[in-house]
Amino acid sequence: MKADLIIYNGKIHTFNKETPDVSAVAIKDGKIIAVGNDGLADQFADEATKLIDLKKKRVVPGINDSHIHLIRGGLNYNLELRWDGVPSLADALRMLKDQVDRTPSPQWVRVVGGWSEFQFAERRMPTLEEINAIAPETPVFILHLYDRALMNRAALKAVGFTKDTPAPAGGHIERDANGEPTGLIIATPNAMILYSTLAKGPKLSYEHQLNSTRHFMTELNRFGITSVIDAGGGFQNFPDDYQVVNELNEEKQLTVRIAYNLFTQKPKHEFEDFSDWIDNVKLYQGDDMYRHNGAGEMLVFSAADFEDFLQPRPDLPENMEADLEKVVRLLVENRWPFRLHATYNESITRFLNVFEKVNRDIPFNGLPWIFDHAETIDEKNIERVKMLGGGIAIQSRMAYQGEYFADRYGSGAAESTPPVKKNAGNGSSCRWRLRCHKGKQLQSVGFHVLADRR
Repeated sequence: MKADLIIYNGKIHTFNKETPDVSAVAIKDGKIIAVGNDGLADQFADEATKLIDLKKKRVVPGINDSHIHLIRGGLNYNLELRWDGVPSLADALRMLKDQVDRTPSPQWVRVVGGWSEFQFAERRMPTLEEINAIAPETPVFILHLYDRALMNRAALKAVGFTKDTPAPAGGHIERDANGEPTGLIIATPNAMILYSTLAKGPKLSYEHQLNSTRHFMTELNRFGITSVIDAGGGFQNFPDDYQVVNELNEEKQLTVRIAYNLFTQKPKHEFEDFSDWIDNVKLYQGDDMYRHNGAGEMLVFSAADFEDFLQPRPDLPENMEADLEKVVRLLVENRWPFRLHATYNESITRFLNVFEKVNRDIPFNGLPWIFDHAETIDEKNIERVKMLGGGIAIQSRMAYQGEYFADRYGSGAAESTPPVKKNAGNGSSCRWRLRCHKGKQLQSVGFHVLADRR
């Protein structure tokens, strides 16, 4: 067997204690076939093999993001102004003005996630007055996490918000003394008001969506991410919104391996959604670059455990267990892996009651499943997850909402979230460590090459 690609003369980290450092890797058809010293070139190379001299640089395996919304995010990435890492609000507002000045009508300026007021030297968010002064005519929509959005007067006009516009259940439209919308919309705690309002904006053409998704993947590659699991999401419709990534895969233009979960799309018709998909979507259909991965992260809308730490924990409705059990039974019967958005321990307790009931009738027996987030999960429920063979996919949400979390739940609770491991202290032994989820995952041979600073 000859390799398509050999990288050599490097310092390659393997995470294998028996071979902690090697200098060369041979790859064929996107998969690693050998690791070792530079002699791999003699054994696995022929005239068609591409050889890359690493010049002693450090190479680490590519990062897998276990929970991201690449498919949805890629469609709009080129429309977004990013405030990630911007050190001051003054800088952010200058960026906003520059973007407003070059944005053609009828497009909006959108700042969608990736920032928090705590990153700014001023330690505050922009005001509606500042946004309206910068953009009197161009619509501006600034999303702050999944808790609120700021809209200037032009954006209110573009979406048709007036004093007569009702807020959806779980959402709030702030109004002035005359009843007119001010431009602040809040998830209380249902984020649907944020998704649905943003969705009213202009969309890119299909051709530009292809370009936008490639740009988003390039940005992920810049951080060393070479594979992801796409967790679905609100306003990410299957199969329509998947056409772009399908085409990019067919054209061999994906630079990130993608496994995607299917997110239910019709409230009160979740069972029908998954029944139709089980009949029409072959589990794990696709290839090593792009394939189906199971169900979730929303299984039923009554189990929506929204994570706005500025708002009190939501109490899930009484019908949640019956709704969830019906869908989970269907998935387990058909051996479909699943994941469920679950922030609060109280919700997780109820979810696990359902899972354990189903497991008694239809054993999970190694079926991959995970909770997403799980910021307040306790040790007892971690053990219950372990007994059912599940896992937990944690995210960096506390980097953006940690201050809110600590204000509501206390600094002690903040120290133990997300639940990666319990540190031994005061003479106690380490009692548990989060298990890595070992479900059917993508094989990634992406690498991130670093300048060696040692």
